[in-house]
Amino acid sequence: MRLPRTLVALPLAFLLSACMDVVTGATPVDEVAPQKLSVKTAVNNFVTVMRRVEPVAERECRQRRPGANCDLLIAVDDDPKKAPNAYQTLNRNGRPVVVFTVSLIAEARNQDEIAFILGHEAAHHIRGHIPKTQETALAGATLAGVLAALGGAGQAGVDAAQNVGATLATRQYSKGFELEADQLGTIIAMRAGYDPVRGSRYFARIPDPGNRFLASHPANAARIKIVRETAAAQR
Repeated sequence: MRLPRTLVALPLAFLLSACMDVVTGATPVDEVAPQKLSVKTAVNNFVTVMRRVEPVAERECRQRRPGANCDLLIAVDDDPKKAPNAYQTLNRNGRPVVVFTVSLIAEARNQDEIAFILGHEAAHHIRGHIPKTQETALAGATLAGVLAALGGAGQAGVDAAQNVGATLATRQYSKGFELEADQLGTIIAMRAGYDPVRGSRYFARIPDPGNRFLASHPANAARIKIVRETAAAQR
């Protein structure tokens, strides 16, 4: 994935002035959602969480994935028009990058939500989800292309089949990857001193993908459940 041009890398000493999905504003089932935080509070929360969670995530990476690049870079996409979102990617040198949009930083209601989201995105790297997704997409595209060619399709048909095959293959595993990241993200947040169960209430404010065919994310209830089960097992 290519990084947007407007990314701002965050050294830990730098105080900001400025896959998770779009926030809707619905009220969580078990807690009344507080009002949005002031800009100053939201920024301070984000910087505090980065300082506490980043070293924990890097330590987990070194322990669980020896030989991997665990030098995690936290970055902010400062385009205010982009919806609340966070994602993990790799830069050109293979360094893991976790990107937050400024709108997500503004939408988070407490430090626990930011900590859980960061732990979740770091977990994608620790679990090796990007290379696994690429391998799965290649396998799906290759199989679909071969079948299309054997069926007499021309090059355009083969190309179309490969695109569909790659999509179907990656979507088959993406829900599992998200739950794996939720599980490990819970552990990372807890080891940094945060409450991931409180942080996972963020899911109550975003659209629920449910169990739709080809949905890339699992149902919000399933995600909250695995967070609670993992947190209980760690105590």
